[in-house]
Amino acid sequence: MNTIPNIHAMIVAAGRGSRFGASIAKQYTMLEGQTLLQHSVARLACSDYIDRCLLVISADDSTAQQLEFALPIRYAVGGAERWQSVQAGVEAISQTGADDSDLVLIHDAARPAVPSSDIDQVIEASMLEPYGAILATPVADTLKASYQQATTTEESRPHSYTKSTIDRSNMWQAQTPQVFRLGQLKKVLNHVFEHQLSITDEASAFEHLDLPIRLVPGSRQNIKLTYPDDAILLAAILNIQSSY
Repeated sequence: MNTIPNIHAMIVAAGRGSRFGASIAKQYTMLEGQTLLQHSVARLACSDYIDRCLLVISADDSTAQQLEFALPIRYAVGGAERWQSVQAGVEAISQTGADDSDLVLIHDAARPAVPSSDIDQVIEASMLEPYGAILATPVADTLKASYQQATTTEESRPHSYTKSTIDRSNMWQAQTPQVFRLGQLKKVLNHVFEHQLSITDEASAFEHLDLPIRLVPGSRQNIKLTYPDDAILLAAILNIQSSY
């Protein structure tokens, strides 16, 4: 196993972010004078391990190539599902002659405030692992399981009620970047395709095969823009970080 592998950075930006509810794709939301996507590329550029970036965009994206970025950029066309976009990026990286022991760093365009020190820490952790490592934060809030029930026949939809409290002692909230060995990532994505699995991040593909992925504690500043209220928090975080 290569202990000083090449690092191939990838940002997945082929989705539209339906929960965000805007008329434009979420990655082109403006914060502090730049799009989320530009901010996220700039964060990767702060790492000494990263000198270029692959952007995986949708086939009808006419915006990305009009923007200026902090790193040299290559493009790949993504698919309908996140894992399909990652697979397209992996194929593009493999076509450059990358070695299977190289590392692929996958970041969300909607996480523009990841501290550069966290990026370096997850890369360095992944160098010591056979499969990879991800940033994550231990769950701090009380977790509730719920059930739904309509209270009156006139109501159009049921309400949610607490059912039980979930032990959070071993619970983590996954973040990005997530960093994996290229050859192993190709294998698990093929497994996802062959079995038509539903996954929400790349680490969960490894979990399906019981392959260990290291958890690296990350900053709570690394929040994801998912709902409109998140933009207020992210703008404040970016503003404060710019004064460091």
